[in-house]
Amino acid sequence: MKQRVAIYARYSSDNQRDASIEDQIKLCRQRIAAAEGWDLEQVYRDAAISGASTQRPGYQAMLEAAREGGFDIILAEALDRLSRDQEDIAGLYKRLKFAGIQLFTLAEGEISELHIGLKGTMNALFLKDLAEKTRRGQMGRIAAGKSAGGLCYGYKPAPRIIGDGVIERGERRIDEAEAAIVRRIFRSFAEGLSPTAIAKQLNHEGVPGPDGRPWQDTALRGHAERATGILRNELYIGRLVWNRMRYLKDPSTGKRISRMNPKEQWVSEEVPALRVVEQPLWEQVQTRLAGIRDAAGANNPDRPKFWETRRAKHLLTGKLFCASCGGALSNLGRDYLACGAARKRGTCTNMASVRRSQLEGAVIDALRANLMEPDAVREFVAEFTAEWNRLAAESNAERAHDQSRLTTIERKIGKIIEAVMDGFRTEEMKQQLETLSQQKAQLQARLAAPASTAPSIHPNLAELYRQRVETLQTELAAANGDNTAVLEALRELIERVDVGPGTEGEPEIILTGALAAMVRLGLPVPPTKTTPSTTGAEGVPDLFGCSVKVVAGPGFEPGTFRL
Repeated sequence: MKQRVAIYARYSSDNQRDASIEDQIKLCRQRIAAAEGWDLEQVYRDAAISGASTQRPGYQAMLEAAREGGFDIILAEALDRLSRDQEDIAGLYKRLKFAGIQLFTLAEGEISELHIGLKGTMNALFLKDLAEKTRRGQMGRIAAGKSAGGLCYGYKPAPRIIGDGVIERGERRIDEAEAAIVRRIFRSFAEGLSPTAIAKQLNHEGVPGPDGRPWQDTALRGHAERATGILRNELYIGRLVWNRMRYLKDPSTGKRISRMNPKEQWVSEEVPALRVVEQPLWEQVQTRLAGIRDAAGANNPDRPKFWETRRAKHLLTGKLFCASCGGALSNLGRDYLACGAARKRGTCTNMASVRRSQLEGAVIDALRANLMEPDAVREFVAEFTAEWNRLAAESNAERAHDQSRLTTIERKIGKIIEAVMDGFRTEEMKQQLETLSQQKAQLQARLAAPASTAPSIHPNLAELYRQRVETLQTELAAANGDNTAVLEALRELIERVDVGPGTEGEPEIILTGALAAMVRLGLPVPPTKTTPSTTGAEGVPDLFGCSVKVVAGPGFEPGTFRL
């Protein structure tokens, strides 16, 4: 029986050459062709992605296929193509070994625990040495007044050709059009306008922001301690500052996170040719920024950190959107919510705001009183039952077909075995027997799954649902909003809430309920293997992945209640 082989190829971001992957795949194909009993199943690849992280699309797809038994062997050019991180490569090896999958490389052959220990250590040392060399190179570029990476608003790269046609990079030049916008931002702030007002002005005039995106107030004021943002960027006065932050990989997620370096480790270099803002204007802006920071108490050493005063999750956290632009609603002061695109960037016309407590009350009332109307529920139960029965009939017909095929295959296998017992043995018979055995195993696995059972939906589902919502509301109020289980139960009923400009100064609130959670909440018994879940029963598509919409107040919209 042939073994199924998956190829993995990668080149890192410091080697921008697409041909590198094709070369790796070509060599691996040659190895498969030379091996006896190997058959290429799939090729996975990641282009221009470092091996220091496992957050790579091709790598993750390979792991998913490995968990599902999609192949028997993984083949790569070398172990460092899979990962350069010692912990990650050891974890990969353990997962593959558990799944019964072998790991081969062209450089080392079959990988064992010895390779994992030695090569993993060597790759980790390589990464550390590479980081140190990169840092030394960046320090040399900064000392020469050149960019060590990244480009800020107001400048453009200015590569130049030196001897033998070699292109020298790292030089920057002032982009006069963007520099004019930078000076305007500084003057407007010095004259008393807030970053939010400046961002709105620029967006209203259609001035593109950094990377072509709309302007935001945070892009202007930045972060005081990190000295980020246009109003704090010292490059605009001809001073290049580097090494403010360092980046580490989070072991649990594999993602890079930033950490501030002590200010004594920051590196500063004068580059007067890149000055955009005159010194008096710069100092005036910094004085105002410092005054705002002092007034807000941000410099108070006893001021609680943001992670110590983090807001608890509210009923509608992550589910609130603007009905006009579709953007998420943001906090406006302490108790109000509004469209951030309208209030902070001026790119939306929806200026409606709503108090959080009133909004949550209206949504709970709509959940209880407006959604799951009896007439609509009766219609849903009838349509759901009919659709479930139709799909179940198709599923049962397919099971009958699989059973018939299984009987036929078992009969063919029996004939081959009888022929072998009579002395007839050929290579073709052996291959046919292996093929039939594989088909038999697949059919048996499908038939082993239980047949779908129609759920029992109570005809008085709407009233059961309403009583359950009232109970949850009472429990949440009694716990003063601190009952996490009750809060999450109510949140599951809500798909999204859109807030838009209404009439007579009152905002319009459109609630879209999650039908799956509503039906489960109204079921007379807790969900079990025979009652439907959001994942659907075996062989029958999920019929609960739908929504119900209601305008909080006016009433139910039966046209949006659908299967």
